[in-house]
Amino acid sequence: MSKITVPKVKRLKGKRPITALTAYDFMFARILDRAGIDIILVGDSVGTTVQGLDSTLPVNMEEMLYHVKIVKRGVKNALLVGDMPFLSYQTSESDAIRNAGLLLKAGAEAVKLEGGERVAHLVEKLVVSGIPVMGHIGLTPQSVNVFGGYKIQGKTKNKAERIINDAVALQEAGVFSIVLEGMPEEIAKEITETVQVPTIGIGAGRYCDGQILVITDILGMDPDFTPRFVKKYRNLYEDIGNAVKEYISDVENGRFPAEDNVFHLKKENE
Repeated sequence: MSKITVPKVKRLKGKRPITALTAYDFMFARILDRAGIDIILVGDSVGTTVQGLDSTLPVNMEEMLYHVKIVKRGVKNALLVGDMPFLSYQTSESDAIRNAGLLLKAGAEAVKLEGGERVAHLVEKLVVSGIPVMGHIGLTPQSVNVFGGYKIQGKTKNKAERIINDAVALQEAGVFSIVLEGMPEEIAKEITETVQVPTIGIGAGRYCDGQILVITDILGMDPDFTPRFVKKYRNLYEDIGNAVKEYISDVENGRFPAEDNVFHLKKENE
């Protein structure tokens, strides 16, 4: 597999579906990269998946930089995108450029930020500064308090038009792709047909140029979280739990360590 770059992602629109997943550490990043994923996102979803938080809002730049650095060590071919956490870009253009630059210095090859028309000016400044930007519209988790929860967006004509306008504004500002989250697939289809950059859906239906999911979701590592838009390809929560139970049983009953797991002194003639 050849190295995936920002220009290559843009050229994939209309040619083949783009694949993307999140990763938060070296080992998962290496697995995803060797499996052939196109894009690895170090998402601020680290807050809910790794840190056990109720939302992504408490995640800060220092934490994102740490996770980008360790994920980078496992990535050779995928495009590595770093999420810009809450208040890392909303405060000022200078903060946005500085923090996005820090993510690139940590190993990211592009950054992702949430919002449409309201952040288009920031996107333009970042792109001019040499920082590739992935947009993110629709259900944007950093706006969870504004939305009153994780609710599907664009369900009325006026709200749908607003999201379409957001996509166009981001394209004009220079994004290389746009994540479409939590919206009716008809809206995602219209956006995909309207903009010239790839759309990557999560809970946005079948007509996007690509799809992204959270790695722990597709592996079934959280039995208490099964959203409709996720397909669980494995049940690692159960598999890992069973492996731990077998280990406990083996230790308690003297089956581990076995002969194959121990070392011995060398004999004199060896």
